[in-house]
Amino acid sequence: MDNIKKEIVSGVFFTALAKYANLVISLVVTAVLARLLAPDQFGVVAIATVAIAFLNLIADFGLSPAVIQHKELDRKALGYLFSLSVYIAITLSVLFFLSAEIIEKWYAQPQLKPICQLLALSLFFSGITVVPNALFFRDRLFKSIALRSLLVQIIGGGLSIIAAFKGMGVYALILNPIFSSLLIFIISYLKYPLKFSLRFSFQPLRPLFSYSIFQFLFNIINYFSRNSDTLLIGKYLGMVPLGFYDKSYRLMSLPLQNITQVITPVIHPILSQRGKDKEYLYEANLKLTSLLSLIGFPLSVFLFYSAEELILLFFGPQWGLAIPSFKILSLTVGIQLILSSSGSIFQTAGDTKNLFICGLFSAVLNVAGILFGVFYAKSIDAVAMCLLVTFSVNFVQAYWLMYRTVFRRSMVGFFNSLWRPILFAIVLGFIFHLVIGYHLPDNLAFRLALKTGIYVLSMILMIWFGGYRNLLLIFLRKSSIQ
Repeated sequence: MDNIKKEIVSGVFFTALAKYANLVISLVVTAVLARLLAPDQFGVVAIATVAIAFLNLIADFGLSPAVIQHKELDRKALGYLFSLSVYIAITLSVLFFLSAEIIEKWYAQPQLKPICQLLALSLFFSGITVVPNALFFRDRLFKSIALRSLLVQIIGGGLSIIAAFKGMGVYALILNPIFSSLLIFIISYLKYPLKFSLRFSFQPLRPLFSYSIFQFLFNIINYFSRNSDTLLIGKYLGMVPLGFYDKSYRLMSLPLQNITQVITPVIHPILSQRGKDKEYLYEANLKLTSLLSLIGFPLSVFLFYSAEELILLFFGPQWGLAIPSFKILSLTVGIQLILSSSGSIFQTAGDTKNLFICGLFSAVLNVAGILFGVFYAKSIDAVAMCLLVTFSVNFVQAYWLMYRTVFRRSMVGFFNSLWRPILFAIVLGFIFHLVIGYHLPDNLAFRLALKTGIYVLSMILMIWFGGYRNLLLIFLRKSSIQ
């Protein structure tokens, strides 16, 4: 038990170190590019990125979590998996390259064809990295993952900025994913040089497919749930509204991703060692919920009341139309943050079937909300509001199913871990409302610094006097040991 706790703390520590460094780099790169490129250019790349994300899910085929879960796989079986991933990557890359003209005509954007054709390279390298990358997580090499991520982010971000200054326009936005996928493959393959076979057998792989198929179906369903807003806004509302929406969504996602990607990649590889112990999983889930709700709900309030300063400071005055949708989307941060850990619990329990059911329910509801926002209300703000409603419903449904099928107990403990962070977030919102009521200076940096100071001070007081003091002390003590 102590070893598992130490591994979790060590994994979180190194992952956090890289992610927060990456967050700073991402903000700098995004701020520079937002001032050099137009909103419609971001919209065009957003369409291509969504298409690539879908094909990357197919390339993965649910194999990453399967490799992590099935630790008994030998080098021969892993070689077969790697060979399979190479064939899948080649097929998908060629199909995407050939489909570029169709995508261009569908959205009536001539730039989409060369962009998609170039991004086919990124798709290929991402596809053949699936198995070596999963082995990093299976072997819990979180320090190496962190250093690799930091290196790739610095090189890819630097290339994008240089290209933007050189006048490469929209192409500056795709250099990062292309070179990042190449570098990740090189580093991963040097660590795990798996053998490629022209002919291989599926026999050793069959036990994996019953696990990976539902994971794969969940990934596909979750993709459409998460990206249908971009596809529909780009097609029916235009590239300029999509540019504003994409910028607000990505800014909201930056802190969300850099928190979830610190914690969730660590959960499955480590908890999978005790996946059959449901009582242990139950206690781990309660602690995760308590921690993530403490981070997420107050963060939602801070982002909501700091929307104007964040958008205008980082991106410039030309991005003012992104503020309303960002404010609405920021209210989903707490819900999404807690929900992000649910998949790891289902995976660890070996219950990818119910994970797929959650994804299917979420996809239907989210797409319905997005359709309403695009075709009835016809605005990106309405889409954001619909997503706030659907994310909230999905949150309740996912945890209801988890407690009913995995833990087989009531949700009283779950709700007990939520009420104090929610109450604290409400109080914090009231404080921000009072502060905004005063006539603050027009200086955006001063206003953001003031709101950040209030947020940080409030969080410190909440942790120290709100019953989270021991949790913080344990974390700091163990982190220092690492």
